[in-house]
Amino acid sequence: MRMTWSEIVKKYPDQWVGLVDVEWDGADVITAIVKYTDKTRDELIKMQASGTGVHSIYTTPNNLIPDIGYLM
Repeated sequence: MRMTWSEIVKKYPDQWVGLVDVEWDGADVITAIVKYTDKTRDELIKMQASGTGVHSIYTTPNNLIPDIGYLM
């Protein structure tokens, strides 16, 4: 089910999600389909790096420790 970024943040606060079919506005997610909510940051980053079309992103980046960061 396609969701707006606000809906994703509300439903999955403070966690890593794997998004597919992302509609972007520059670096910002407008809408996407949440494919994974049960994977670790490392698992999602590996998926993203392998070209699976999954984008790993933390839903509340302001709550991250500064040295962790997040990938788009």
